[in-house]
Amino acid sequence: MSFREALDSGKFVVTAEVGPPKGTDIDEMIHHIELLKGKVDAVNFTDNQSAVMRMNSLAGCKIALEHGVEPILQMTCRDRNRIGLQSDLLGAYALGVRNVLCMTGDHVSAGDHKGAKPVYDLESVQLLKVVDALNNGKDMEGNDLKGSTDFFQGAVVTPEANPLEPQLIKFEKKVKAGARFFQTQAIYDIEKFKDFMKYARRFPVKVLAGLVVLKSAGMAKFLNNFVPGIVVPEELIEELKAAGKEKALDTGLNICARHIRQLKDEGICDGVHIMAIGMEDKVPEILERAGLL
Repeated sequence: MSFREALDSGKFVVTAEVGPPKGTDIDEMIHHIELLKGKVDAVNFTDNQSAVMRMNSLAGCKIALEHGVEPILQMTCRDRNRIGLQSDLLGAYALGVRNVLCMTGDHVSAGDHKGAKPVYDLESVQLLKVVDALNNGKDMEGNDLKGSTDFFQGAVVTPEANPLEPQLIKFEKKVKAGARFFQTQAIYDIEKFKDFMKYARRFPVKVLAGLVVLKSAGMAKFLNNFVPGIVVPEELIEELKAAGKEKALDTGLNICARHIRQLKDEGICDGVHIMAIGMEDKVPEILERAGLL
């Protein structure tokens, strides 16, 4: 089944994330693609994540297709104007990409080219509308296309944002703009996420819970202090501390697997999106511990 068909079927879907290289050596990326093949339903390829310059998402998607893995094209509005965004979308579709995740994108001040000029001609809701137009055979200005797209378009949401209301307003705007699925920012408080899902279930969209693997108590504290919208509960930090440095990563893998099992067994959401961030080789082990392999 395709990623879209898997979600529509009611299957508990799993996606993972791969960052294209900062350079032309694609051996590690191919290794991760092959490692995830047959174990996840689709793989996201990041678009200059955290505003750090890397190989583009489209190249990663094309290489994934060549290796028999379904990709999700991540597209941010930071680096391209409306002409460039539409042009890249048409090119991606012509190359066989069928899924796109629309994001506004981290500001250049977060990355490694701080002197770059941010574009932000559009933002994520407008980009979703652009994809919807392309799917209906029109460009953003209403001009006819010679051949339309048929993208399965998604967006992001931060269920643990404080305050949450702005996220809910944006969520509804994204649904109205054409979002069909959502991948969330990392969630760690399952009970709080259940409350968000009660709200999300009012809309005809699929939601994949984002999961970032915790490597240590220090990483958990860093996320709490410096990453907006992520809240690692104190009990998880204490669990990582109790494991000690040697077993902290193993404990982090167990926490991720435990959350996946709970999300699936209780039918809380439609799947998970695993962001291993440099530990892509651990994703199959997480899925095995979660009982999905």
